[in-house]
Amino acid sequence: MAVGIVATFVSGLTPATAFAASEPAAVASAAKAPLRHYAQQKPQWQRCDAKNPATYQCATIKVPLDYSDPGGKKIDIAISRLRASSASAKERRGVLLLNPGGPGGPGLNMPVHPDVNLPEEVNRRYDLIGFDPRGVGRSSPVSCGLTDDEQDLERPYKAETFAKDVKWARTVADKCRARAGDTLRHLTTRNTARDMDVIRTVLGEKRISYLGFSYGTYLGAVYTQMFPRRTDRFVLDSATDPARYGRGMFQAMAARAEPAFTRWTEWTARRHTTYELGRTPAGVRKTFWDLVARADREPVDYGGTLFTSDAIRAQRAMFSRVREAASWVTGLKKAAEGKTRTPAPSPLPPTSARDVPSDNNAASAWAVLCADTRTSWPRDPEQYRRDAIRDNTRYPLSGDFESNIKPCAFWKPGSEPRTPVNNTVRALILQNEWDPATPLAEGQAMHRALRGSRMVTVAGGEGHIVNGTNSCADRSATLYLTTGRLPAKDLTCRAPESP
Repeated sequence: MAVGIVATFVSGLTPATAFAASEPAAVASAAKAPLRHYAQQKPQWQRCDAKNPATYQCATIKVPLDYSDPGGKKIDIAISRLRASSASAKERRGVLLLNPGGPGGPGLNMPVHPDVNLPEEVNRRYDLIGFDPRGVGRSSPVSCGLTDDEQDLERPYKAETFAKDVKWARTVADKCRARAGDTLRHLTTRNTARDMDVIRTVLGEKRISYLGFSYGTYLGAVYTQMFPRRTDRFVLDSATDPARYGRGMFQAMAARAEPAFTRWTEWTARRHTTYELGRTPAGVRKTFWDLVARADREPVDYGGTLFTSDAIRAQRAMFSRVREAASWVTGLKKAAEGKTRTPAPSPLPPTSARDVPSDNNAASAWAVLCADTRTSWPRDPEQYRRDAIRDNTRYPLSGDFESNIKPCAFWKPGSEPRTPVNNTVRALILQNEWDPATPLAEGQAMHRALRGSRMVTVAGGEGHIVNGTNSCADRSATLYLTTGRLPAKDLTCRAPESP
């Protein structure tokens, strides 16, 4: 792996000079004065909206699009703040930056988001800071002008449609390059980490604490690598392997889906009287694949949605939650047999913030992922064909989905190589055993890369994201954020047994 330049900021610098530390000498010498200008910004805080508390405030700051040319084009970064509830300066710890994941996930509303479960002990000590990463949401949002179909990445491999998939991947890359090419190469995780450090400096803090989810764990790990002396207490919830971030991340999900599916067949077979999907794991497996074959001949109308065989397989993440999956497959089976029209559970479509392009989530996600990891994606479409055929055999639930061609195959490289993560910064990693998006092995790899970290594994924990789902894991995170004490050794919590 190519090694990027690691920026290490020296402790004890004043906010006005904090940016003049050890980026490359040529950059640092040219950048001192312009970066000092960014450090001296005074955010103009105002109430974010009428539906949230008046104490939830928003502002916009400027950062350089290209940190090697800080006097050049500037972009906006939207930030938010919910002040610590304690009025005691002695009790206040500092700021806790929040990131929801992605890449491409807006985080401005994280301090007031109902799914972020932080106890009062944490709220008393920290100003909660949300932000939309560069290119996302209200932070100079990018658009590629993508249609709804072009935003759909769920493309299983089929010999007869592969040429169309290659055209889709090339079209997305070409449209993004034509619409925002000068910007896209600078939408990288390294630059977002630098933006976080601008936020730190503007807020007058020597160090930041952080809670990041999913991709946000990778962003947090990159920050610890670039700015170890600016890192305070970092909680990484549902971590990805920093070495496999990129194409390997997709392929890891396919590999983990198979044991999750096997576990589901075993759980469901023991409850045949409830779900009637099979008395043995083999029987449950046969019921599912018979449904897939039936839907291949004629889509199943379930709750007004037509499920093709591929659309059924696309629900692969559901099998990490055994009860939900059993209920869903039971409903699908009854619908296929014409016995019920029970509405199918489906997620609500994401809503766009005001003035945010409708394709911003997809455009910014591809921009960051492809710019960060361009070298991990083969250029030859035939390589994707071979890999998809191979992985469809290895991992029949979703191997071809994950290994099929993506826009990164045709993307131009980002402005710099990605960051190898390997340091001794203290951090806390939280991980469910049955996480479909960032499998357990991914979190374990992050733990090895952050050698000063501790890991809390929720044995039997289901689904993506630990926060708020397990009291044992939550206590460890609260203790760390409020006292700085990590567990003495890696800890295993247990998920409660399903009733």
